[in-house]
Amino acid sequence: MGRFQARALRIRDAEGTPDGEARILVDRVWPRGVSKQQANLDRWLRDVAPSTELRKWYNHDREKWNEFRTHYRAEIDDSEEASQAWQWLQELVAKQPVVLLTQSRDVDYSQAAVLADRLNRMQ
Repeated sequence: MGRFQARALRIRDAEGTPDGEARILVDRVWPRGVSKQQANLDRWLRDVAPSTELRKWYNHDREKWNEFRTHYRAEIDDSEEASQAWQWLQELVAKQPVVLLTQSRDVDYSQAAVLADRLNRMQ
């Protein structure tokens, strides 16, 4: 049985995601200006998001990208709540395609991108 793909998208750009693709918000904070109806989520997975401290330190500074990825992956592995959320994501992507949503303007340098990359490498 093969695994499906995960991809990262900005929540404001994800209105027309294909049927069968699970819509998972991976931000700790609800996106400003987006209603729950607009979001049309399958799940808000807060526990897999970076800690507030890490998120504030990183502040989407591309110079810190590699260090952010390293710290973020360690947070997932070291936190029971994040590990459980990560396990749930792995099980989900084994069953269906997944779009990981974030409010970040620079999706390629976001936690959603880190998660999608990690999920896709597990195949």
